[in-house]
Amino acid sequence: MGSKSKKLFGEARKIIPSGVNSPVRFYKPHPFFVKKSKGDTIWDEDGKRYIDYCNGYGALLLGHARREIISAVSSQLKKGTLYTIPTALEVDLSKLIRKNFPSMDKIRLVNTGAEATMTAIRLARGFTKKKKIIKFEGCYHGAYSSVLVQAGSGSAHIGISVSEGGLKEISKNTLVVPYNDSHTLEQVLSKNKDVAGLIIEPVLANMGLILPEKNFLSDVRKITKQHDVPLIFDEVVTGFRVSNGGAQKTFKIKPDITTLGKALGNGFTIAAVGGKKEIMNKLAPGGNVYQASTFAGNPISVTAAINSIKTINKMENKLYEKLARNCELLVDEIDDLATDYKIPHQINSLASMFQIFFTNKPVIDYKTSKKSNTKKFHKLFSNLLKNGIFIAPSQYETAFLSDAHTDVDITKTIGAYGLSLEALRN
Repeated sequence: MGSKSKKLFGEARKIIPSGVNSPVRFYKPHPFFVKKSKGDTIWDEDGKRYIDYCNGYGALLLGHARREIISAVSSQLKKGTLYTIPTALEVDLSKLIRKNFPSMDKIRLVNTGAEATMTAIRLARGFTKKKKIIKFEGCYHGAYSSVLVQAGSGSAHIGISVSEGGLKEISKNTLVVPYNDSHTLEQVLSKNKDVAGLIIEPVLANMGLILPEKNFLSDVRKITKQHDVPLIFDEVVTGFRVSNGGAQKTFKIKPDITTLGKALGNGFTIAAVGGKKEIMNKLAPGGNVYQASTFAGNPISVTAAINSIKTINKMENKLYEKLARNCELLVDEIDDLATDYKIPHQINSLASMFQIFFTNKPVIDYKTSKKSNTKKFHKLFSNLLKNGIFIAPSQYETAFLSDAHTDVDITKTIGAYGLSLEALRN
C-alpha cells in the first residue's frame, strides 16, 4: 500500500484499537485509507484508484455519492440535521417501505442493522412471553450477546465463535442450527417449547455467500408456523438488493418480522424493523416492549432513504436486470479463468452478489464454507488490490455490484481477476 496509508495506519494504531473501527477492515500488512469516492470508484490517500466491489458491504446499491440522494440530502441539511420530534418525512418513508415490503404492516425506524435485529428479537420475546431464540450457523445479526454465537462476518474471519465479554446466561438461550437443514430445525423445535422466535438471513451474505437450497426457506416458514414461532427475516443485506421487495419477494415467503438496513439508505445510517401489526403494537409507548433512540428517524438519513427507494422503484426492472446481467457475466468469466488455471473453486452468486471459495466441494453452510482455503483467498484479495480492484478483505464476506459499474468496469475487473488468479497457480 502507499506511504500515506502506511503512515496513517501507524498513527491509528496508537489511538484506535488495532487501528480500525471494525475488525474486518484490518488486513495485512495494513489497510489503505480512503480519501474520496464517486460512483463505482474509491481513491486512497496516495491517489490510487480502485473499482469498488465491497460497496459498503452491500449498502451502496446505487453507487457512491448518488446524485439524486446527495441533492436531496443537501437540501435537507439547510433545514436542520436533528429534531428528535416527529416529521412528515418519517411517515412518507414508512409508507414507501410498506409498499415494497407488504409483510411489514407497521415499521419503526432505527439506526443500524444490529439495532433492528435486537429490537426484532425483543419484540418476539415480548409477544410470545418466551425466552429462547433460534439462529443459524454463519448468520450474522450484529455484535451483541444473543446472536454472537457461531456468527459470520468479522467474527468468522478472525475465528471468534463466542465473544469474550458476552453473558453466558444470555447466549445460553440462543439455539444454533445448521443452515439448509430443516430436519434439524424440526427436531430442535420439537424438543424446545420455550422458543420466542427464529431469526435468519434468508441468504447468507456474511459467510461468503451461501444460498438457500430448494424449499429450505419454505420449509422454515412451514415449520415455524406449525410450532407457532415468529419468523424473523434479517434482510439488512438482502433488502432492496436482491429485489425491491428483498429476498422475501424473490423466494415468496412472508415472515412475521423483517429487518432492513444497508441499501435502505444507500450509504446513510438508517435501518428499520417492521412486521405484523399485532407484534409491532407491542412497542412502547403503546406496548411494553421498550425501544428508543435519539437519532432514530433523523431527517438526514430519512431523506436519503426516501430518495434511495424512489430511485430504485423508478428504475426497478432496468436496475435489477442490469445488476444481474453484470454479475452473471463476471461470475461466468471468473469461473472459466479459475477452471483454465486448474484452481479448485466454487462460486456462489445471486442477483448482484457473488463470492469465490477455493474448495472442491459445494459451499452450502457454515461448515463447508470454513473448509475453503482462506490463505489462497487472501492472496487473491492482495493481487486484486494491486490490479485496482477492491473486494471485502475476507473470505466470509461477499462481493457486491452497484448500478454505477459500467461495461468498462466489468471488462477491467475480468482482466484483473485473470491476472490475480494466474498468480495463484504458483
